Formats: sequence, C-alpha cells, structure tokens
Amino acid sequence: MAGNFPAMRCASCLLPLASLLAGALAVGGFAPFNLWSLPLLSLAALFGLLSRTATRRAGFLVGFAWGLGFFLTGVSWIYISLSVYGGMSMGLAGLATLVFCSVMALLPALVGALQVPASDAKCGPASATLRLLLGIPLLWGMSEWVRGWIFTGFPWLTLGYSQVPASPLAGYAPVLGVYGVSFIMALIAALLAWGLALHRPPALRVWALVAVLVLGITGQLLRGVVWTTPLGAPTSVALLQGNVPQDMKWQPGKTRATLDSYARLAAASPAQLIVLPETALPLFESKLPDADRARLTSIGRQNGGDLLAGLPTGSLDGAYYNSVISLGSAPSQRYHKTHLVPFGEYIPLKAVWGWVVTVLHIPLSDFARGAPDQRPLAVGGQQVAMNICYEDVFGEEIIRQLPAATVLVNVSNLAWFGDSLAPWQHAQMSQMRALETGRMMLRATNTGLTAIIDPQGRLLASLPPFTGGSLSGSIQGYSGSTPYVRWGNSAVLALWGLLGMGLLLARFKRRL
Repeated sequence: MAGNFPAMRCASCLLPLASLLAGALAVGGFAPFNLWSLPLLSLAALFGLLSRTATRRAGFLVGFAWGLGFFLTGVSWIYISLSVYGGMSMGLAGLATLVFCSVMALLPALVGALQVPASDAKCGPASATLRLLLGIPLLWGMSEWVRGWIFTGFPWLTLGYSQVPASPLAGYAPVLGVYGVSFIMALIAALLAWGLALHRPPALRVWALVAVLVLGITGQLLRGVVWTTPLGAPTSVALLQGNVPQDMKWQPGKTRATLDSYARLAAASPAQLIVLPETALPLFESKLPDADRARLTSIGRQNGGDLLAGLPTGSLDGAYYNSVISLGSAPSQRYHKTHLVPFGEYIPLKAVWGWVVTVLHIPLSDFARGAPDQRPLAVGGQQVAMNICYEDVFGEEIIRQLPAATVLVNVSNLAWFGDSLAPWQHAQMSQMRALETGRMMLRATNTGLTAIIDPQGRLLASLPPFTGGSLSGSIQGYSGSTPYVRWGNSAVLALWGLLGMGLLLARFKRRL
C-alpha cells in the first residue's frame, strides 16, 4: 500500500495543474478572441475533474486552481493599471494583482469544496450523477451571481458574456440575463463531463448529447424572438474618441488643448446626439469657462439636438460626482454615477485603507454616489439610459431606467488599462446589456472601444483603439420590455431556488 503513495501524490498534483490550464483556456472565449466554445469545454473539464475529487480539500484546490488560471489570464490588465498608471512599484503591483486574483479564485474553490458530499452522505451512482448534472451547475451559477455583488461586486468575465453575440446560448440573455446564460453553460458543461466519461454506456451518452442539443436549439430559437419594437424616427449620432493619454489627462497645462480638441471633433461631426467620453472635460463644471460652455452648447444645437459631455461636477470642498451633462436644444440635464469603483473612485473604510490614496496616484478618488433612481435623459430625440464606465457591467442596475429609456449610452475612460484585453472585454459586456434590454447601446470612450451596438448585441461600427476620431451613425430607439427588464435576476434566482429545494428533498429521501 505504501508503494502507491507517490503515484497518489502525483495524481493529486495533476488535477490542480490540469484545472489551472483549463481556467486559462476559458479566457479565449471572451473578446477579442470570441471562441465561445472554449469556456464550455473549460467548464466541462473542470466539472469532470471535480467529479473525481473525494475530499473537500481536494475539491477546493481544483476549483482554486481553475479560478487562478482564469483570473490571472483574463484580468492581467489590473497590473497595468496599478503599475503604469497608479504609480505602484512593479513588485507591489504584481503582488496586488496576484492577491486580487487569488481572492476571486476563492469562489470557484468554494464550488469545488461544496460539491463534495459530507463524509456521512450516501454516494451511490444516482447520487453522484445528480451531484454532477445539477448540484455543481447550481453552485457555479450562484457563485457567479455572488461575485456580482459581494464587496460591491466584480462581475467582470462572468462566463455568460463569452456567448455574446454569436453563440446560440445568447438567446437566453433577454430572458434570464447573463447569470442565466452562465447557468445554461454550466448545465451543458456538466452534461458533456458526464456523457464523455469512459465508463458511461453508449445509450446514456446519446441522451446527454440530446440534452445538450435541446438546450442549444432552444437558445437559437429564442434568438429569433423580437422582444422590443422600434419607436420614433432614427437619430443621427456622433461618438467622440479623444485618445488623450492617461498621464496627460489631468495635467493643468493640457486642459486647454483637450477642450479645443473635443470642440473641434464635435464641430466636425454634426449629429442630433453627440457623445463625449467619461471625464472628457478634465475640470470641474464650475471651472468650465463660459465661452467653452457656450461653444459646446451651440454645437449641440446645430442640428436641433444635444451634446453629452463627461466631467466632474460639484466641488472638492464638498461632495463631487463623476457626471455627464447635456448641452444643446433641451434644458441642461445631468447624470451622476451611482456604482463607484472601490479604490479607484472612492476609498472604503477610510480609517483602514486611507493610505491607498498616497500609494495610488489617482486624481479625484473620493467621488460621492449619485441617486439610484435617476431617470433617463431626454436628449437628441431619445430617452437615454445613461451609465458611466464600470456601471454597465451590472445588468440589474441598468434596467432601473427601463422600459422608459429608448437607448442605452455608456461613456468610459479605459486608458487606465493600456493596450490590454480590458477594452474588448468591457465592450462585450455592453453587447450583453443591449441584448438583455432589447435596446441599442452607444459607447463613447477615450481610447477605445468606441462603438455602436444593435439590440441583438452585435457591433455595427467601431473605432480602432488608441486613435482619435469620431464615429458617426444612425440609431433607432426602442420601446417595450424583455423578460429580463421585467424580472431582472429574480427569474434565475427563483429557478435556482426550486432546483435547490429539489436537490435537498432528494438528499432527504436518500437518508430515510
């Protein structure tokens, strides 16, 4: 028996290593690669590995390894933000990135640990099958939902995003949202892991394949459903991409050049709705010269429309906001960002973390929160559901302004992340928001990816990253509600609740 210990140790090491590689592979399913089948295969590999773990410690390690490979590969741009633009030393930025990715990996690790039954549970073939086909997918879906709100939320790279816009599974998005798509992916991955097991009888493998095909075909049929209808006449738009380097953006000596640059771009891009990026005007609204305000207002009016400009409002002496204001034909309106980024836009628990302000050289790092019940902006002949940067990764918050809004608009400054995967991943999340709501989405960014997205989540037009310019086009407003607009995440939560109760009941019966 003792002679088998080295082989057992080797096998126990190979499982986490295989899981680590599978996690890294899953990133290929997201933009800009868009190989949407890779996350399905990666998840199937993870579930197959988890089904071979006999202890919760082993399950935890396999899940943690998958998460570490996934996040280190997928959000490596955090290092760029901290080191290149945040002023951290390379060593400290690397350590901070590793710690962050390790914390994120704890949720897949918990899935791995919790899927292993307690030592006193009966684990016959039926129990093991139920655990793989329903238990693990249920835990997986819930873990991604928890990641979307715990510690204010980090839903970046939720697996469902990888299916937009080309996968048949994208059809589930208007019904169940991104977490529902993730859950369907987990069900398919579990069926693949179960059906591909070598000891499985051929007849059962066929049934697993049939179930996979049913889920895929249902999603494809849902893609053909028209949930919303056009409303009113199309609106001409111009989305401005200033391409202002982050290390120059807040230098006082560069403010005049930035103001003039955006004014020239706007004047050369006549449209009913002109959109400037987040904090495109790098000064407080109260410091904006009257001549510049009048100039931008005149440009907004020139085609009987409006201009939306991102800039901070309020004052350093009191509360200040990350805002968008409208200038043009309609009375000036404003939107204040509600969902702020911890350590980037505010410092949580200042008594504990206040020192971070001195380490990270981030201007305006103590924004106040806007009200959660802000209404759409009536500009350019549309009702605009405004959101700023990171806010559009929270679908349940975007739908607060629906169904009143006819179009979605996101303004961002992703220069913090350099030439990395971040701008592409962020644009893919905007594509999901368009699909969930049945609305067009406009993205105006400083360095990219500036884009026009249709209600099916497809990129209709975009500007190359790290170039200055204007993206012109025409958009259509929409009315009506998708099921996700009506229910939000409550539909998939209710589904998980029913499945959870069914699993508990099955376990209770086995104990009798």
